[in-house]
Amino acid sequence: MLKINHLELKLGEQTWQHHLQVEAGELVVIMGGSGSGKSTLLNAIAGFLPVASGSILVKGQAIQDLPPEERPVSYLFQQQNFFEHLSIETNLKLGFAKGKPSQAEWQQVLKACDLLEVTPLLKRLPSKLSGGQQQRLALIRSVLRPMPVVLLDEPFSALDDDLRQVAGKWLQGEIKNSGRVALLVTHRQADADALADQLLILEGS
Repeated sequence: MLKINHLELKLGEQTWQHHLQVEAGELVVIMGGSGSGKSTLLNAIAGFLPVASGSILVKGQAIQDLPPEERPVSYLFQQQNFFEHLSIETNLKLGFAKGKPSQAEWQQVLKACDLLEVTPLLKRLPSKLSGGQQQRLALIRSVLRPMPVVLLDEPFSALDDDLRQVAGKWLQGEIKNSGRVALLVTHRQADADALADQLLILEGS
């Protein structure tokens, strides 16, 4: 599903090399200290950082030269990137083609909203929500977009332990059931223990 072959990334004076293969339905947890290149790897896969050498393949197609908007990738940044003037409901719908999810896709969203306890927030503006509420909604938007690769940068950082477990179990089930892949950056070993099909530990500079 996802193959990263002899990938070399450069940012300033730092250089990283990666080689990784992820099968359909797998979740890779990425850990490492500050400066180890966790977010850098996600940015390269998503197309926000040019690749020095090597390749990134999704379902056998090389994507490393495609612009970000053409890559089959859904990316949850540490900043949730909601449109502040639009309701949460509209923001969630914008994750789908032409902003119009199918009935089945929207039912999936609503089911996830119930599970993660954010259904009453759908008509609100993002500025009216707490950080944890925004994070749960951004997680739903990113995971349920119909993209084969899901990139998640610290997606549970604003959640308490109980919600973290619920969100993690939901994420794991969605990835496995849909046959997609996910790469998740975290600083908590508990996330790796609970979720990782593969654990990638990056060394600091």
